[in-house]
Amino acid sequence: MANIQYYDVILKPVVTEKSMNAMSEKKYTFLVHPEANKSMIKEAVEKMFEGTEVKTVNTMNLDGKKKRRGYTVGRTAKTKKAIVTLTESSKDIEIFEGL
Repeated sequence: MANIQYYDVILKPVVTEKSMNAMSEKKYTFLVHPEANKSMIKEAVEKMFEGTEVKTVNTMNLDGKKKRRGYTVGRTAKTKKAIVTLTESSKDIEIFEGL
């Protein structure tokens, strides 16, 4: 496994209607590094966003979608998604403010 630092774990937030509705329950969705585990994701969120305390982390591996261009068929890259639930006393994550 590669040496992954905490700032390499979280790639970008997932901004969908479903993930925005889950924010009211203090659940935030991120695309994460494919080799990151739950403890690495928890550490990264707590270090990157001050005042946050992670309660649970749920992860899912997503296969790439089939794409076709004429006769050639290929696949997009595999991704890993994490849903991070914060504790009740935790601060909200600022990057989602105003969305």
